[in-house]
Amino acid sequence: MTGYTATVTVRLKQGVLDPEAETTQRALERLGFELESLRSADRFEVDLDAESADSAADRAEEMAERLLANPTIHDYEVAVEQR
Repeated sequence: MTGYTATVTVRLKQGVLDPEAETTQRALERLGFELESLRSADRFEVDLDAESADSAADRAEEMAERLLANPTIHDYEVAVEQR
């Protein structure tokens, strides 16, 4: 088995209200930053052992689908790298 780090990034889908991002965008604009838009995201880094990078990605996707993301309101991405 090989050690991998799977990074799962979870974001609200387009069209779902994101009050955290809206508040942060207003604060940045008050500081003089010009923004077209801003979205918040959660990032989870999971260290795991697997037979291959594909196997690690499959396990991380299952984690995202079963717990880390709500498929009704979230999109997610999984990236895997060898440790």
